[in-house]
Amino acid sequence: MLKDITIGQYFPGETIIHKLDPRVKILITFLFIISLFFIDSFLPYVFVVAFIMSAIALSKVPLKYILKGLKPLMIIIFITFAINVFMTSGEVIFELGPLDVTKEGLYQATFMALRLIFLIVGTSLLTLTTSPILLTDGIEKLLNPFKKIGVPAHELAMMMTIALRFIPTLLEETDKIMKAQKARGADFESGNVLNRAKSLVPLLVPLFISAFRRADELAMAMEARCYRGGDNRTRMRQLAMSRRDYIALSITGILIAIIIFSRYFM
Repeated sequence: MLKDITIGQYFPGETIIHKLDPRVKILITFLFIISLFFIDSFLPYVFVVAFIMSAIALSKVPLKYILKGLKPLMIIIFITFAINVFMTSGEVIFELGPLDVTKEGLYQATFMALRLIFLIVGTSLLTLTTSPILLTDGIEKLLNPFKKIGVPAHELAMMMTIALRFIPTLLEETDKIMKAQKARGADFESGNVLNRAKSLVPLLVPLFISAFRRADELAMAMEARCYRGGDNRTRMRQLAMSRRDYIALSITGILIAIIIFSRYFM
């Protein structure tokens, strides 16, 4: 399951989505997430699906690869679905033991599950099509206006990017430790949920040690290269918005306008 997690990974490419300005991609992702919470019916999801599928097709990231990233989060989606199905009152369709399944519950559960799926896919596309350096530059540029009130823009951007990029590294390390523990007879797959949770405790110590070791190695490597961020730091490539960035922003604006119109005028 760990190898199915794609959050924080980068899928190299030279597509129009990869070449978009990272500031634009971050801004589009931010607006996309907010707009999802304005949707109150299924009709706008048709446009959301068209928007996401077009972005995936243009990015040339395999759909199978993106959907693989949903597998580890299916338990959360399933729990959300179940809570909405059984906890929403309304017209009873059928009874499942002491629980009632209502028409409104099924509607709400499907609606929330779709929202979660679109959230995951939309945010995954950002990291899959943006390299760590560009992601750092984009976040820093967007945070630059807040420097006037004392916000350390570069440090925050670097920390966020490193944390994001550490996810696949730590997952790979966890997978190695689990395989090593299994070779020594550890069992992570049998028993109830509580037993499985307990069996994961021996993973935590070596995982924490590995994480601190990698963080220390990264800090030493940055110091050895005389890295220092913040003011007066130059870049080989300066960010500059082009025509395709404005087109991407315009398309996103149209999607948001459709969502707002469907909520307040339909």
